[in-house]
Amino acid sequence: MHIRAPAIVCASRPHAETAVIARVLTAEHGIVAGYVAGGRGRQLRPVLIPGNLVDAELRAKSDSQLPFLKLELVTSRGPWLGEPLAAAAIGWVTALTATVLPERQAYPSLYQALTGLLDAVCVAPSARGWVPALIAYETLVLRELGYGGDPAFGQGDDWPVLMAAFDQIGRALSHYLLTDRTPLAGRRSDVMAARSMLRDRLARIGD
Repeated sequence: MHIRAPAIVCASRPHAETAVIARVLTAEHGIVAGYVAGGRGRQLRPVLIPGNLVDAELRAKSDSQLPFLKLELVTSRGPWLGEPLAAAAIGWVTALTATVLPERQAYPSLYQALTGLLDAVCVAPSARGWVPALIAYETLVLRELGYGGDPAFGQGDDWPVLMAAFDQIGRALSHYLLTDRTPLAGRRSDVMAARSMLRDRLARIGD
């Protein structure tokens, strides 16, 4: 297997002493996991920030082997990690993507939507500018995975209405994708905790 494509870093976890197992989202190959040699080192740690846009190259001798993954940074989300709202939003959407999407199944619409959402989080003057895109992305995740998803979730610009929609789709995500009856149950608490933290920070806007 040899894949080279633009990708979004969605998750990474330490492996052995110096390596990392990273999960990246590509348009044509979906979520792909790969072994990043030296991923815990000073040079690669900033590249593996969730939300970063990278040029990814994966190589493996067979489809059943964990590929070796090389990454070159294209766009960094690092400057926004110091912004509590932006950091929480980026952390939530990348964790959601890494957790619920099956590996090596293409979701080009989700790749494009996530790219646009991350750009919006980083350039919009306030959360009011990107929360509708966040809700729309969550809705699209539900639809792409076969659980419907009301397009009305992503409509409107009144803040209380947006927060009501945010809560509504959060319940749908928890019910359909992260329930105790799914294979994802073991990751549910950590993933939904990221969304709860984001919700708490968004609530302060309306105070």
